[in-house]
Amino acid sequence: MCGFTGYLTLATTFDTTTSVIRDMIAIQKHRGPDDSGIVGINTSSQEYEEVHANGSENFTLPKNLIFGFNRLSILDLSPNGHQPMISPDKKIVLMMNGEVYNAFDFKDELLQKGHSFKSTSDTEIVLHLYMEYGMEKMIKMLNGMFAIAIYDFELDTLFLARDRFGIKPLYILKEDNRIAFASEMKSFKPLPNFRFEPDFSRIDEFLLFRNLINTTLFKNISNCTPGTFLSIKGGTIETTVFYDINNEGSSTILAKDSQEMLAQALQKSVNSQMISDVKLGCQLSGGVDSSLVTYFAAEKVGKGNLETVSITFNDPKFSEEKYINYVAEKLSLKAHKYEMDAQYYFEVLEKAIWHFEHPLNHPNTIGIYLLSQQAKKHVTVLLSGEGADESLAGYSRFIRAKENKIFSKLFFSGLKKNKRSIVDYLIYAFNPDKKMIMETAFGSIDTSKSLKPDFNLANAIKERIKTIKRLSGDTNLRQRKYELLTYLPDLLMRQDKMSMAHSIENRVPFLDNEMVSMSLTIPSDALLAPFKNKMQAKKVLKNICATKFGDDFAFRNKQGFGIPLREFMTTKVFQEKWERTIEPGLRKRDLFELNELSVAVKNIKKASPEQLDTIWLLLGFETWAQQYLD
Repeated sequence: MCGFTGYLTLATTFDTTTSVIRDMIAIQKHRGPDDSGIVGINTSSQEYEEVHANGSENFTLPKNLIFGFNRLSILDLSPNGHQPMISPDKKIVLMMNGEVYNAFDFKDELLQKGHSFKSTSDTEIVLHLYMEYGMEKMIKMLNGMFAIAIYDFELDTLFLARDRFGIKPLYILKEDNRIAFASEMKSFKPLPNFRFEPDFSRIDEFLLFRNLINTTLFKNISNCTPGTFLSIKGGTIETTVFYDINNEGSSTILAKDSQEMLAQALQKSVNSQMISDVKLGCQLSGGVDSSLVTYFAAEKVGKGNLETVSITFNDPKFSEEKYINYVAEKLSLKAHKYEMDAQYYFEVLEKAIWHFEHPLNHPNTIGIYLLSQQAKKHVTVLLSGEGADESLAGYSRFIRAKENKIFSKLFFSGLKKNKRSIVDYLIYAFNPDKKMIMETAFGSIDTSKSLKPDFNLANAIKERIKTIKRLSGDTNLRQRKYELLTYLPDLLMRQDKMSMAHSIENRVPFLDNEMVSMSLTIPSDALLAPFKNKMQAKKVLKNICATKFGDDFAFRNKQGFGIPLREFMTTKVFQEKWERTIEPGLRKRDLFELNELSVAVKNIKKASPEQLDTIWLLLGFETWAQQYLD
């Protein structure tokens, strides 16, 4: 796990100075504090030059393609793992952020073909796989989480690639005379004549869903689409899809076989993701997903040797501490628990948003920030349970889609919430695809219209309609694919940014290639099935969990990682922050109508849950805007 950045100058004037790239990698030093590297390339003369990242020397000759790298050493801690990595024949320069778990499966084959290695890093194997097979074949072979940049001198082509599910970020800045790329957008700040400019053309979508799919609120900056790679030559960018989730799930396994097959796949995935030359532990929430990951990890390292990190709250309604304690005791874990309070929450809010580079969409993001901060005292790598709910139908909305009840309690509750937008509400309530899309919305149409009177539902869901229309399979399979494409990427960015803020590598065993492929072959009747006359989501996974921790643990009501927002927002620190900086800033920006919300803030004890969530959204939005736009 690391971070990289760089830029390709398309103008005729090339750089000899290295100050820009040094500043670009310095901004994201937290992603890789162990080592840094810089390579400059002249694509016209086909020559390259390495300079020390910690020095002050410039390039001896002009360069138009610059690579900069920050390394967090996980595999092969020696200087042999240094990046940017250059091939033995000097024809390829490569940078990789992430881990490829199956890389060493190919090493013997490469040795037999005449390749030799100086390190024991997965990056060097990826470099040699590219040398042997080229981009299209190589990228399909990789099972892991990664963002990759490659320059091939013979092809005079820059390749940029992102893993199948978007576990690692790869931002692309496209301007008239420059293409830049980075693991974090803030690395673009030092570029000459660059400033962050807002792009609010999709603000309706942002208000409703709190995220934008593979794009940003900045002009000219997008996040490379998962499962694709870009080929850049002469300023022309071509996109190649190397993984299409729509090809998954074309066959199904028998429901009776699903539990055993899923357990075997998860155990294999956890085992493969435990390769590390530094200390590794687990992110334990006490829920089904992270507890199972922890179970298999503890099994691998032996009793009493695994360390876990958890966040708790003093309010038992939001804390799963008793379940964390149960897992820790049963598995003889070295469990580290840290309590989060309102004071800490608002103290680190600005830091967390600076790292996230986007208005914080989930209030519990601060919890992951604290968890990662404390984890650094104990481990460098954490395994987490992210991805299980999307691939294995773990949310209650999957049950609702299966039952397909039109006039349910939820329908009338939604009607009440949207009494000023009844037509819009009915348009999606009676359309299965639109209803599926709106299930992942954070707020109601009424709330969005109260903030932005000209809010347009069609604009808000336009891109998501395009996504869901192309997905095949039964209702449940389409919904799982949709959530993997639209809901999960933002959760993965949260994990990446909050963990890397503290130089922690976060791994996600549920998103192993084989794990996802197998998960999407499990029939919906096995995933959504009753237990003691109550319909359960991700039933197969809960069955596995029950064999390890018991029925009461596995089949309790899903709690999630909640945050006591009302309690936090009644504190003096929040009220003062809102009154002194947040509301004045929002009014000056004049993007949102604030009158209703202002009343809710002053009467926070009586505010509805949706109002609390909206206050949170605008708190994050204004803090982000002050950092990146002002």
